[in-house]
Amino acid sequence: MADMTSSAGTPVPVDSLSYEQARDELIRVVSVLEQGASTLEESLALWERGETLATRCEEWLIGAKARLDAARGAAAAE
Repeated sequence: MADMTSSAGTPVPVDSLSYEQARDELIRVVSVLEQGASTLEESLALWERGETLATRCEEWLIGAKARLDAARGAAAAE
């Protein structure tokens, strides 16, 4: 699973991630949090990143549903 960091080592902006990239990074974040090996500060940063990633995934899914609904509406109108 690819780590979503830039060449400078900073996290890639979540709003630039595809659904699959955000989902994969969210899975990684959850896995790291479940292992519990991080410091409190690292855990909080991971939690915040995970919340942002989950929101990004939800945005992608809402957008996909809207596109499907629009396509279905167009097909029904024909």
